[in-house]
Amino acid sequence: MSEQAIEVTDISKTFAKGKVKALDEVSFTVETGTVLGLLGPNGAGKTTIVRILTTILKQDSGTAKIFGLDLSSQSHVIKRLIGLAGQYAAVDENLTGFENLVMISRLTHLKKSVAKTRSLELLEQFDLTSAKDRPLKTYSGGMRRRLDLAASLVNNPNLLFLDEPTTGLDPQSRLMLWDSIQQLVKDGTTVLLTTQYLEEADRLADQIIVIDHGKVIANGTPSDLKAQFGTSIISVELQDNNSAELAKAKIQDSISNKLIVDRNVLRIISNDGPKLALDVLRIIDANSINLAGLNISEPSLDDVFLTLTGKTIEE
Repeated sequence: MSEQAIEVTDISKTFAKGKVKALDEVSFTVETGTVLGLLGPNGAGKTTIVRILTTILKQDSGTAKIFGLDLSSQSHVIKRLIGLAGQYAAVDENLTGFENLVMISRLTHLKKSVAKTRSLELLEQFDLTSAKDRPLKTYSGGMRRRLDLAASLVNNPNLLFLDEPTTGLDPQSRLMLWDSIQQLVKDGTTVLLTTQYLEEADRLADQIIVIDHGKVIANGTPSDLKAQFGTSIISVELQDNNSAELAKAKIQDSISNKLIVDRNVLRIISNDGPKLALDVLRIIDANSINLAGLNISEPSLDDVFLTLTGKTIEE
């Protein structure tokens, strides 16, 4: 098995007859047995990358390899090595949970006896055994999502693509899924994860790539990315938008530090948080600005993401 699970070089993809550039010469690598967190605002190109690497779409230019196999010429081999859990369930509404998994297992060429055993194992793993004989249309949203995730694992893939896998899950189910992903990686599976939950990426990912407008704008470990943005984040909460705009103008006139605006909260990046916080308080007090709160913390992935893209991940 190649040391690199994924090698992407200068991949580009356009839609609408070339009018919409979804990917613009994207390049990255993922080591075998690790988790890559792929982050970006809605429409940044994350799902397009997943669809290309899972052979659903073809890139316009550039190359990609999965475990050293060329995506364009060896896709028939690659398909046997990967699993995909997309954003929407790809299972039959009228079949039971057990029947769905057996059907998908058979489609992946597992023998009938093996398919049944594997399906029961996955139903237990995702806490769906009690609902195994119920039609899928009676499942809750969280149960459907867990069944879809189970379906992506029927062939014990070497590389698993998870496209926003925990969307719609309750906190308990999300934690259970995180544990399952971590166990898969311990057993040698490589995971590419797109997510809207930065806490999820911070907890699971060995490497994070941030993509915006079809371009890679950051690539590194969670710790490395956070370290690039200073040792402290000063969060200044104002009582209303007018106060926030006034505070922004006055603070920017007086300090050279990077300032991020998120509605009525100003975030200031600093390598000397306590001292700068005192300076900020003096500026606010001198201008009689209505302050609602002030906090000093270590940078989070939310801060990194907001700094890089100028928006929150939900936007």
